[in-house]
Amino acid sequence: MISFKQLPIEAKAAVAAGVVFFSMMLSRSYLAEKLDFRTRRWLLRLQMALFANTLMLMGSLHVWRSTVTTFTRSSAASSFCFMLWKIAVFTFLALAHSSFFTLLFLVAEEPYFFSLAAYTCLGAYIILIFFLFTLGSVEQAYKFLAGRGAKAGTGNKNRTALKPVLAVLLTVVLTVVGLLNASQPPTVNSVEIPVHKLPSAMNNLKVVLLSDIHLGPTVGKTKLAMIVRMVQALKPDITVIVGDLSDAEAKIIRPAVEPLGELDSPLGTYFVTGNHEYYTSDVSNWFELLKSFNIQPLHNENVKIVSPKSTSDWFCLAGVDDIEADVLRYSGHGMDLKKALRGCSSEHAIVLLAHQPIAAKWALQERPDINLILSGHTHGGQIFPLNAGAYLLNPFFVGLYQVGQNTFVYVSPGTMYYGIPMRLGSRAEITEIILRSP
Repeated sequence: MISFKQLPIEAKAAVAAGVVFFSMMLSRSYLAEKLDFRTRRWLLRLQMALFANTLMLMGSLHVWRSTVTTFTRSSAASSFCFMLWKIAVFTFLALAHSSFFTLLFLVAEEPYFFSLAAYTCLGAYIILIFFLFTLGSVEQAYKFLAGRGAKAGTGNKNRTALKPVLAVLLTVVLTVVGLLNASQPPTVNSVEIPVHKLPSAMNNLKVVLLSDIHLGPTVGKTKLAMIVRMVQALKPDITVIVGDLSDAEAKIIRPAVEPLGELDSPLGTYFVTGNHEYYTSDVSNWFELLKSFNIQPLHNENVKIVSPKSTSDWFCLAGVDDIEADVLRYSGHGMDLKKALRGCSSEHAIVLLAHQPIAAKWALQERPDINLILSGHTHGGQIFPLNAGAYLLNPFFVGLYQVGQNTFVYVSPGTMYYGIPMRLGSRAEITEIILRSP
């Protein structure tokens, strides 16, 4: 029987990842209600960081072997430049691994340079792994089809060396493009949506949708202030924030949140939780902080949005807690559609705020009379190659969807980004929604 010591390091990393994952499940199911919020918050984040790092270790070993070990037998292996290359690759991998720990130690009003560098390396790491795997698969397919899988020669050695060089070059180019794309202000996307049973007096009502700002290690006060200025320029009747506003506790990042106090939509500013609010384990304090800025959290509840022209013309704006609260067994929270829509009848238009598209799907299965659901969460995949996974894992990916005759779902690609300060195959967006009365 093979002992643990005899296992290759990749297998040891896989076992470690399994142990950490089991401890996460144990914490969520059995310890969730027994630990105080502070302990639970640190335990959850530490477990997630350790789990990500144990998984990444397998990829990092592959990166090292492909970009360093492959060239150790070449004539340049003893050169000073190759020594610098090894140091660069090691630093790159170390920074990528450290990114997950910045949430524990490096969150402030503005991002630290170390956090930006670490998350940039994480984004490049994901791209590099993809290209190494893809080019390796192409190489193996070529060998198989050519019938030379068992042969070795100069041509094969050249192709083996070419693979990591090409992967690194592609990664550098896409990383630069992704950084430049994410550094731009969010695009303003104007969308007209017909809302069944919306009073004619409320035709052309303007709703600005914000989502997934992710205040934390790489998004700070300056970015949020820019977003608020852009929202103010649109002069919305209503502003809604559909979750993942922050990745940190309210007390730590309060100075960065202050620009939200300048939002002054005449019919109100509303907020619902996303999964990342529950990762902070600080939702109650976030609710109080947002209320101090005249932003109303919709905690499985609704409000009547009344037309300034006539008090008899109104529609129901409801919001549900994110479904991650149920997974984490977060006390007093969890998606409760019946409670959220209490008092909302099909005689009036219903607009629902739900962070995750899967929650939108569940809501429509239970209440098909909902006219419009506004969601976020997917980031449009944020960076290549994660776009494909985000597309496959969500019933609604990004943009406007019509479900049935009188129901629409709009999924925001996010107003900023999560952690990695890059956008590839997606664009940050502030959505200006014009509600049309049929």
